[in-house]
Amino acid sequence: METPSDRYSWRLVETEQPLELFEDAARPPEAGEVLVEVAGCGLCHTDLGFIDGQVKTRADLPLVLGHEISGTVVETGAGAAEWLGKDVLVPAVIPCGECDLCSSGRGNVCASQQMPGNDLDGGFATHVTVPTRGLSVIENLPEGYDLADLSVVADAVTTPLQAVRRAEVSEGDFVVVVGAGGVGAYAVQIAATSGATVIAVDIDEGRLELLRQHGANGTVNARDLSAREVRDEVRGHAKAFGASRRGWKIFECSGTSAGQETAYGLLGPAATLAVVGFTMDKVTIRLSNLMAFDATAFGSWGCPPERYPEAIDLVTSGRVQLLPFTRKVPMRDIATAIAEAHSRADARRTILIP
Repeated sequence: METPSDRYSWRLVETEQPLELFEDAARPPEAGEVLVEVAGCGLCHTDLGFIDGQVKTRADLPLVLGHEISGTVVETGAGAAEWLGKDVLVPAVIPCGECDLCSSGRGNVCASQQMPGNDLDGGFATHVTVPTRGLSVIENLPEGYDLADLSVVADAVTTPLQAVRRAEVSEGDFVVVVGAGGVGAYAVQIAATSGATVIAVDIDEGRLELLRQHGANGTVNARDLSAREVRDEVRGHAKAFGASRRGWKIFECSGTSAGQETAYGLLGPAATLAVVGFTMDKVTIRLSNLMAFDATAFGSWGCPPERYPEAIDLVTSGRVQLLPFTRKVPMRDIATAIAEAHSRADARRTILIP
């Protein structure tokens, strides 16, 4: 009888020709692992970095990319039988669970972490084999959603959730999100559900219009503005909403040098800056502003799996909306999806469907 391990998954490889899909037998799960039939896998900016060679994968090539994975467990290794048949979300970063960082709640930066599509084969496939560590069960899908829709929770939702929680956003805070794309759109919604007044800054008016319907109290189109002009407009919003100039919480989610410089320029007294987006580009800032404003800045990498159930609940309860910000594309059209992501032809986050 055919087992799930006998089926085929797909492997994205680099050839002299355009990107092609090649058959590759899925690896059977070992002890403490499961085989997940992929429902959907999000296409992330990090994947583009791997494809372009700007960011090197830790595992040797060829490698299946994709780290935003939802699916159904169809086969289990020893000690993992309880997962069979469950719909799950796979962590984008899988910590070891045993080191000092994991014990202190910082498993997202565990030195022994495994990232699908970086340390091991990822979800641009029909099936993927992953450890059970950090898996989260998905239940009670909202009307209109299917399992594939929740794939983006694994990074696009959990990453800003981690940043918002670390910044301790709460009722009455004034929050500015710079970059309202695949991650920033959820930072806006999560901060809004936490009781903050939220201003979204982006260069795409369509994104800003959508966010005015989903959590943003105000927006700033920064396309033709200097960093100083953006700051002045944000200050205008703060005044209009009766917010102080002190204690702003700023989230840089654009992953661009311009966005990072803009976000840093928003610092004021007792402000907090969370750097959530990633770019290889360098920026020019006056670091002494942190001292002068007695401000705090921190980087936020991924999210420990302990927060994933909260992220899932935010979506299944309807407090965070996914569908207006995503689109589903057949995995056979992956080359076109990658080209469109490069050109930013569609602002929505792409979910690839096997």
